[in-house]
Amino acid sequence: MRLCRFDSNRLGLVEGGEVLDVTPALEVIPPQRYPLPTHDLLIEHLDRVLERARSLAPSAPRRQLAAVRLEAPVANPGKIINAPINYQAHIDEAKTDKTLAQGATGKQTMNIGDWGLFLKANSALIGVGAEVKLRKPDRRNDHEVELVAVIGKTCNRVRKEDALKYVAGYSIGLDMTIRGTEDRSFRKSVDTYAVVGPWLVTPDEVGDPNDLAISISVNGEVRQKSNTSRMVYNVQRLIEYASEWYTLHPGDIILTGTPEGVGPVKPGDVMHAEIERVGAFDVRVAAEYAG
Repeated sequence: MRLCRFDSNRLGLVEGGEVLDVTPALEVIPPQRYPLPTHDLLIEHLDRVLERARSLAPSAPRRQLAAVRLEAPVANPGKIINAPINYQAHIDEAKTDKTLAQGATGKQTMNIGDWGLFLKANSALIGVGAEVKLRKPDRRNDHEVELVAVIGKTCNRVRKEDALKYVAGYSIGLDMTIRGTEDRSFRKSVDTYAVVGPWLVTPDEVGDPNDLAISISVNGEVRQKSNTSRMVYNVQRLIEYASEWYTLHPGDIILTGTPEGVGPVKPGDVMHAEIERVGAFDVRVAAEYAG
């Protein structure tokens, strides 16, 4: 199934070019009291929500997909986890283009196992119906297209053989980046610099997440084109690696790394991202720099 959030927190099932409005399915989520949990309630109760959504689908109001504003499929991730240098070809280009390795002072190797994972601020998260608002016009602002895995169940110290049992679904992500010498989490946590969408695809539709064509074009020019089979740490290993260090909760977002070909964008550009069996989206860069 393809589950989306749209038009100010409505819930939809995507079928072809239509969205079936199954917002009443959210009623199965138990009411919460303060203090609220630090994870996503929709993802925590996803099985129940999907069961209710299926029963609502035959009579659900239908909207044209092109007529709705798609929001990030996860509203409240506890963590946005990112994998640096997770494609060998991207590692190779970073060795020759030093602007891609800025902020890595003191790093003697280019290996994800030595660099570790990093976090982006949750306030950076947007859906594909919003615009990316660039900052720092005196610096490079780059696109990085990535497969997104969304954690569905709380887990800690997961074995990679079991890791996919904890995945709620997959999306497409853009890890937008300002180049510079500051720590990467700082430069990548700008508002709107974590684009996730267009929807959440359940694992049964995706199959093997480690063999998916992935690409992005800017204004029709192909910039990045690869396959998730070329990841250094595959999805299972990333979940195992992350859960060695911290507990993963429902709704935690893992951006699994970007292939070679990252490049700059400027105001007014349109980025088209696509991942096989997951979907595709266009997202626009705002016409002016923020602020």
